[in-house]
Amino acid sequence: MSLSPMGLSPVPSLSGVPVLETERLILRAPQASDWPGFHAMQQSDRARFLRTGDYDLSNTWRSFGHMIGHWVLQGFGMFVWQAKGDATPLGMTGPWFPATWPEREIGWAVWEPSVEGKGLAFEAATAVRRFAFDVLGWETAVSYVMPENTRSRALAERLGAVIDPQAQSLGTPPCLVYRHPAPIRRNPEAQS
Repeated sequence: MSLSPMGLSPVPSLSGVPVLETERLILRAPQASDWPGFHAMQQSDRARFLRTGDYDLSNTWRSFGHMIGHWVLQGFGMFVWQAKGDATPLGMTGPWFPATWPEREIGWAVWEPSVEGKGLAFEAATAVRRFAFDVLGWETAVSYVMPENTRSRALAERLGAVIDPQAQSLGTPPCLVYRHPAPIRRNPEAQS
C-alpha cells in the first residue's frame, strides 16, 4: 500500500493486472504514485489532444480515476510505462473501450517530454497491441487521433495503422480513426 495522491490515506494497488516487458520498458498497472506525472502532463500543453477545454483539476482528477477504474470495469486498460530500473512514470498506453466509444482502441500518451522521439511510445504501443490481440482476443482495434496531433499520427502510421474513413469517429471536431492491422492468427491444424 501507498499513500493516496493527496496523502490522506493508504490505498491498495490494483491486483491481477499483468506486467508487460519490452526491451527497455516495464508496463504496469496505474497506481496512486503516478498522480504527479499524470497531473503535470494534464497541466501542460501536451494534454491539449486528450482533454476538452482548458485544464481543470476536477476533470483531471476524474480522468485519473477513470484510468484506474477502467481496469476494474473492463478487465483491461491503460498501462503506465517506465524505463527498466527507474520507477518514474513516462507515459500510458493501453487497450481502451469506455462505454461511449464506438470501437476498441489502442490509446497512448507520453507524459514526460524528454522521452519523445526515442521510440518508447512505439515500443509500448507494440506490446499493448500484441496483448490486446493475443491475450484479450481482439480481432480489430483503432486509435482515435486529433488531425493536428502530428506525433500521434506518426506513431499510428509507424505501427502500420491506416485511416479508416468508414469508421465512426469521436469528438468535435471529429478525430481521425486509424485502423490497426488485423492480428495474424496461426491455424494450429496447419502446424501438424
